[in-house]
Amino acid sequence: MNDVQHTIGVAAAPETVYDLLADATAWPVNFHPTVHVEQLEQDGAHERIRIWAVAGDRVKAWTSRRDRDPQGLRIAFEQEVSQPPIAAMSGAWLLRGLPDGGTEVVLEHSYRAVEDDPDRLAWIAEVTDRNSRAELANLKALAEHAADRSELLLTFEDTVVVDGGIADVYDFLYQAQHWPDRLPHVARMDLTEDEPGVQIMEMDTITADGAMHTTKSVRVCFADERIVYKQIVVPPLMTAHTGEWRVTEVRGGVAVASRHTVAIRPEAVPGILGEGATVADAREFARTALSGNSRITLEHAKAYAEQITAGSQV
Repeated sequence: MNDVQHTIGVAAAPETVYDLLADATAWPVNFHPTVHVEQLEQDGAHERIRIWAVAGDRVKAWTSRRDRDPQGLRIAFEQEVSQPPIAAMSGAWLLRGLPDGGTEVVLEHSYRAVEDDPDRLAWIAEVTDRNSRAELANLKALAEHAADRSELLLTFEDTVVVDGGIADVYDFLYQAQHWPDRLPHVARMDLTEDEPGVQIMEMDTITADGAMHTTKSVRVCFADERIVYKQIVVPPLMTAHTGEWRVTEVRGGVAVASRHTVAIRPEAVPGILGEGATVADAREFARTALSGNSRITLEHAKAYAEQITAGSQV
């Protein structure tokens, strides 16, 4: 095994830092490399989670076991089955209170490369170092501004009911390569799916005032159920944007929902929305823009699925 350690000082109490690490489902908003986390099992301090994360220019997925120790301020983790080129990976988050009230955070990793190949080992070392530094920097910023976090975070949802088939609604959302022909606000779409159910999409969208914005996202697709995503290139007003398309059968048809979670970048607000603009203004601006595009997509998905249903009934 190869052992590596990364350390950072945080001007926040250890309990504040620990809480941020303990809630793995919030990592996609909090930590840049993490795309999505599913909690598979939980038994007291023990849990199993499925993680999708950006590693270099790829998206990797793995299942980990975590042992959380809030009294000892320690969280240990181990990958059950690692993704090549990683043969094995484990580690721990260790927190130590400092005399000034702050926290020393230590992130430990132990890993092996498949066949102990030097090139693979070098790739793992580089990615582990890059992601660890990014996670620690994110953690420091989040913990030191935890009091402002509730104001900066925004979650909202739009829903329509479709008189159509659940598979047809899902297909419209899944087949995003066709969106430039199907959605008026999408000007360009580059979509790849090298791993089944994991899509990387780069998209140009047109805003209501005619401006063009480019975003890049990773999407994790659960067939005929939901598509979760994270923007890995976000507009300058945000530090993070995650979302979910969800389809469920209801009385009268299919409910299709679009859910967004956004983290506002407060220092960018005056430059984008004008001097005197507040975080509240940025929240409203983001909600209006994202909800507007979501509503357009939902209505077109509804029309698409209902047209197929109507055609099958003729």
